[in-house]
Amino acid sequence: MTAMAPVRAEVDLSFLLDRTSHVLRTRMAAALAEIGLTARMHCVLVHALEEERTQAQLAVIGDMDKTTMVVTVDALERAGLAERRPSAADRRARIIAVTDKGREIAERSQRIVDGVHRAALGSLPAEEREVLVRALRNLTEGHLAEAVEAPSAARRARQ
Repeated sequence: MTAMAPVRAEVDLSFLLDRTSHVLRTRMAAALAEIGLTARMHCVLVHALEEERTQAQLAVIGDMDKTTMVVTVDALERAGLAERRPSAADRRARIIAVTDKGREIAERSQRIVDGVHRAALGSLPAEEREVLVRALRNLTEGHLAEAVEAPSAARRARQ
């Protein structure tokens, strides 16, 4: 005999957010791959262009561990898109500086990222787009702004 699954009292918000996030990431990855970038590489380039930032600061912004960040910056350096340099503000610190070639690629990648986002939101009626974006902002700035301690680390979806 098959056991009965519990009746859901609420919509499965975790599934909806995980599924849309996963599909959006795969579309982003495919689009950025056309110019030889990953989403992480794009993130580092764009945020390094905003202001002088260390590798550690960029890792926090991109939600990357140290190893992933090192691999990402190594790839950017090999491609001639960025380089590690001493900080102008603190000579002991090293920043990630974007090269001229990296700036051009970052501009292209930002147009690609904007296009992927525009296509996703464009699949909704205009009034639903505004409501969705406002609701997600409210969640990320409010109730779901900070992760909580869990007995075991919650695994992120594979990228």
